Amino acid sequence: MTTIDWRELTHAYGSAEDIPALFARLGGTEDDAVWSELWSALCHQGSVYEASWAALPVLADIARGRAQGEPFQAVILAGAITGYEADPRRPQHGQEIGELLDVTRELLATPGHSAPLFVNLLQSVLAFEGVGVWSEALQGVNSEEFEVECPECEEGLYVAFGSYGTFVSAGDYVGKPEPETTEAHGELTPASPERLSGLGARLYGEAVAAGQTEVARALTYVFGEGRCPSCDTVFSVSQEVEKQWI
Repeated sequence: MTTIDWRELTHAYGSAEDIPALFARLGGTEDDAVWSELWSALCHQGSVYEASWAALPVLADIARGRAQGEPFQAVILAGAITGYEADPRRPQHGQEIGELLDVTRELLATPGHSAPLFVNLLQSVLAFEGVGVWSEALQGVNSEEFEVECPECEEGLYVAFGSYGTFVSAGDYVGKPEPETTEAHGELTPASPERLSGLGARLYGEAVAAGQTEVARALTYVFGEGRCPSCDTVFSVSQEVEKQWI
């Protein structure tokens, strides 16, 4: 951090001169609050700034245990910062991204993660690899739904695969009377695991290997097919998700 003039850089709230002091506070009883401040400044609502990229060497140090702080937090924040694979600043940070990727893979192989944290780690791996869309879009697995558009009639749809059931809904389905939601539902058909390919097969395999059965189940729906309840068009969920994120 001593080689960076943070006063010359900006984050979500202006000058980044406060960033070194925030990192210096890590390793104590207020870590949660500090990480919250770092997230707010460096990755505010998904936006990144000059200071965000400048923070990558520090985050790599934390991930590797060379600096105080929680490695999980470091790799997840760094993953969010590097999620846009076409960012022109990315090539300048190849060494840090490589280190962060190695640590994230090690963490991913450690058993006992909660399902949301496991998904967050998968997102970071994809971000560091430069996979692009799914490093962000995979967050829908944690929220148990995706918002897409029917490729035929362009109806706005919700693809749901969580506590409310598994279906495609035309319009918001939460809090509506059951008869109304039933009429507005289309089928959501999971992909057969043996028929998955490419990224879907890889992510499903990661989840199964880690004993993350709920994540694996969700992924079969994400890479499955939905039926639009408005026009009966059958569509690939993952393809429509990618359209929304490109």
